[in-house]
Amino acid sequence: MFRIYDERLHLMLDHDDPLFANWDQDQTAREDRYEEQAPEVVASQLSAAADTVADSFDDVTEEGWGRTGRRSDGSNFTIESMGRYFAHDWIHHLWDVGADHSSA
Repeated sequence: MFRIYDERLHLMLDHDDPLFANWDQDQTAREDRYEEQAPEVVASQLSAAADTVADSFDDVTEEGWGRTGRRSDGSNFTIESMGRYFAHDWIHHLWDVGADHSSA
């Protein structure tokens, strides 16, 4: 998720109103075999990716916050509104990781 946001942020900075490729989070989890990954490696990767996207948001200039991009479902974002969504999304995904899905 951190890498996707960083990629989209840079698309918005580098291109006018880019259309983001669809991202199926469940498909990514299956294809990347999340359940087989070593927790200590994942923790290190998550920390590095979080630092990267935080630095990217920190580098946005005052003029850059209004740049736009679009998800494949038609949702429109500015960098500022995507930043607010990002602040919610990582917490949501953290909850998903900790949830017991055995009854699903």
